[in-house]
Order: sequence, then structure tokens, then C-alpha cells
Amino acid sequence: MNAFKAYDIRGVYNKDFNKEDVYKIGFFIPKLLNTDRILIGRDVRTTSEEVFSSLCEGINDAGADAVSIGLATTPMVYFATSKLGFDGSVQITASHNPKEYNGLKISKTNSLPVGADSGLKELENMFLTMEVVPVAKEHKGSVQKIDIKPDYLTFLKKYVPENNTLNLTIDCSNGMAILLIKDLLGNSPNYLFDVLDGTFPNHEPNPLEEENVIPLKEAVIANKSDLGIIFDGDADRVMFVDEKGRFIQPDIITAVLGDYLLKNETGWVHQDIRTSRSTTEHLEKLGAKVNTWKVGHSFAKIKLRELDAIFGGELSGHYYFRDFFYCDSGMLASLIVLQVAGDLKRKGITFSSYIDSIISYAASGEINFRIALKQEAMETLKSIFTERYKVEKILDFDGYRIEFEDWWFNVRLSNTEPYLRLVAEAKTQEKLEKYLAEIKTVLKDFE
Repeated sequence: MNAFKAYDIRGVYNKDFNKEDVYKIGFFIPKLLNTDRILIGRDVRTTSEEVFSSLCEGINDAGADAVSIGLATTPMVYFATSKLGFDGSVQITASHNPKEYNGLKISKTNSLPVGADSGLKELENMFLTMEVVPVAKEHKGSVQKIDIKPDYLTFLKKYVPENNTLNLTIDCSNGMAILLIKDLLGNSPNYLFDVLDGTFPNHEPNPLEEENVIPLKEAVIANKSDLGIIFDGDADRVMFVDEKGRFIQPDIITAVLGDYLLKNETGWVHQDIRTSRSTTEHLEKLGAKVNTWKVGHSFAKIKLRELDAIFGGELSGHYYFRDFFYCDSGMLASLIVLQVAGDLKRKGITFSSYIDSIISYAASGEINFRIALKQEAMETLKSIFTERYKVEKILDFDGYRIEFEDWWFNVRLSNTEPYLRLVAEAKTQEKLEKYLAEIKTVLKDFE
């Protein structure tokens, strides 16, 4: 089985894992989390019902109850886990991956993620080495159902803008955002792909892939919208397009969130190691103390708790909120961005001009290099560029972020794919292209 990853269990269903594997995983989850009640949600993928049935069977055979909230966004599972005091939960989803994928996102008490360093390796070891011995029939658990949607909508409605006059285009990606979006924003936005369909017939539910955002960009222009919004498959991530049809780099949205969340208080804000200097500088101007840490929700949620951070954001489009149990929610992030966008419109300011006022660096976005000797390539980049240019600062967790006077780059190993990942920024596009060319020249020796 090849489905155990750094942050979750995920792969091509019936290739990387199957229903027998899911049953076995379900059997050991109660033991891992030391609980006899496991909350379960699922996305709309065509295999999710089968995964749900096998997972429940395994949980019940371990003597524990499975408590289903039915079709759900991943943040709905986080909300229910913390709100209702569950010590274990599973969202059945493959998030942004293509239709043939599925997976399990496991959380423990307070919706803290179960990742490789926080229980997933232990679960994998149980899966590989321990025998499944079902409890006696009279001790088996049951499958129960609860409806968390009304409570979750009540929470989200506190953030819905009043007197919303924004002309919006929203791409639901045929995914789980459809469960909630019209209850929150009504029928006035222009909706794209707003029918639940686990085959994702219009585009893959991954907004970070440029081709998947093309329909939204075109619709924003055609509809003369003030803003475009696109959710991923399980609605834990969200991304935006301005009124000119330009994709907004997700780490810049972290700065946007600050203009709402830092109005009445200041404190810690979390960002990942790839985040633009533009965002950092904007947040600091607002009075925030900015913490930079490793990439990934399993690291972010723990760090936010340690700092009691007000919120945080990542280049991937995950946004975390202290008032949402330190968890990520694409829907909550989108509502807060609408608060900012609405204020701007009332002042006669376009969203594009506002974003342009934040951005003061030319950014590469994340570039992936398929390299066998990833660690060696990363160390060589560090060695060459720290000798070639005067270094201002080096962050040495999650790869390296090496900062110079007028540019910086982060190079890190992918946790989930065979890639070396690079992000770079410079004060001008010309300088960025120069430095990128130098980096690519070094990496050619490792291809």
C-alpha cells in the first residue's frame, strides 16, 4: 500500500489503496486516538460512499461508534470535531486531486491533524504489523448520524458582509463548497460549476493549476465582476481573481485578511516559508508580529496554537483562524476577503489597484524541478549563492530560505511528490529573471 503520506492517507483508489485497506485503517484508528467515537464526513467523489462503508465497518469491528455528518467540506469536519468535543475524526477526500483519487484526512482532539510526525506513522505501523481481531458481535459499535450544517452556517453567517453590492463570479469546481455557498451569498453571484459531481467534468478541483482557473478568469471579464473566487474540491482552500482577470498569488491574500482581522487587535500572524516579502511588510505595517514556519497544515495548526496567532496563511491557499479552532476554512477566508472588497468598492477603489498597492516584489510562484538528487541539489544552491551574494538571513527549516538585499529564494523538498520546489522574489522583474536563470543553470547539473 502506497497511500500513507506526510499529511494524510491519499492515492489512486483501487491502485494505491482499496476498501480492504480502508477497513483495516478504520479498525486501528480508535486504538491510535484512544477513543470509542469517530466523527466522519465525506466528499462527493464516486468512491467516497464505498470508502465510508469500509471505514465504518472497521471502526465498528474495533468496538467504536462511527458518527456520520454525511457530505461535508473538510472544514465542516474540523468544526464538528472541536465544537462537539470529538477526540477523533476522518474526512474522506482527496482534496484537489483528480477524480480517480481518494483519501483520509485524520484529526484528533481539538481538530489537531494526524500527520507523519503526530500519529500517522504509528497508524501505518499498526496497519503493517498488527492483526485485525474484531470484537464480539455484542460489543461492536454502531453508525450514527448528526447534522452539523445548521450550526456551521450560523457560525459562518457572522462573517457575511452586510449590504453586499459586489458583482461576484464564483467557481465551485463541482466540489463541496456547493453545500454552503448559496446559503451564505444567495443567488446573486454568477456561479460556475455549482452542481456536485465527483467526476469533476469541467476541470480538476485544483485552483493552483493555471488551466483550471481559465473559466473563472474569462467569466469575471465577461460578467464585469468586481472579484472572482474559486474553491478546491473539499473547500479547505480558496483562491481569487481580480476584476481584470488576474490570478492573485495566494500568499498575498494573507495580507488582505490582515486588513480586516487586524483592525481591532494586533498580535501574531503565521506565514509559511515561501511567503512574499510584500505580505510580511504589509502585515508589519498593520502592527502584526509575523512568524515564519514550515509548509503544511499539520505544522501551521500547531504553530498557531503555540503563538495564539490571530490568523495565518500559506502559498497553497490555506488560511487559518484563531476563531475557527486554529483550523483552515476556504469559506471563512472568502467571506473575510469580501468584507475587504466591499469596503474598497464603497470607496471607489478596485480590487486590482488595492492588490497592486500591496505587491512590491516580482514573484516567481512555485517552480518544480524533477531531480533525483534533491538534497544534494539543495545544498549546492545554498553553497553557491551564499558565496556569490551577501546574505542577510538564512532560515534553515523546511529547506532553505536565503535572503539577500534585493531578492530571496526558498528551496525545499516536496513532502508528497518527487520534486525540488523553488520560490524566488526580487525587487524588479528584470532582477528576478536574472537570478532565476542563475539558479536554473546550477540545477541543470542535477537533471
